Amino acid sequence: MAFAYEQKQERVIDKEEILIEIMNTYGDELLRLIYSYVKNKEVAEDLTQDIFIKVYERIDQFEQRSSLRTWLYRIAINQSKDYLKSWHFRKVRTEAEDFFLSHTVEKTPEIRTVEKAEEEELVHKVFSLPLKYREVIYLFYYQECSVGEISELLKVKEGTVKTRLYQARRKLRIKWNEEDL
Repeated sequence: MAFAYEQKQERVIDKEEILIEIMNTYGDELLRLIYSYVKNKEVAEDLTQDIFIKVYERIDQFEQRSSLRTWLYRIAINQSKDYLKSWHFRKVRTEAEDFFLSHTVEKTPEIRTVEKAEEEELVHKVFSLPLKYREVIYLFYYQECSVGEISELLKVKEGTVKTRLYQARRKLRIKWNEEDL
């Protein structure tokens, strides 16, 4: 009886160590991914915490049919979409914040100001896209996922991902050109 308890305790410690490693490796990535859906830093942080609780509870269910990253992204995307469907989300007005624009190279203040304004404008335009376009742009350009990975994450065909990327780029080009007129 004591031996079974010790084995169980050992598995709990292993799960905790695994979770810590997952959090250190994928925490910021998942936070940015979730933020791209919910557009609110505090909500994204809460959902990320919830996801890590789910991962801790279900790590034994990970079957390695896909990469760990893909499995985590799938959980994060599902959690984000569930939140967006929730009553709470519909009652709370979301705010788009300057969340992942903080990594700039040392440049003159003028260049930094111009680049930041352009980057903020691009992020604003990306966030104004419908979700199906926004998510492929985010995963492809910001998370550097391949078309195949995006297809697996979103559970759509690769052709659909390519079409959405094309349409998203076209919509962004139109938005950008409208402003120049």
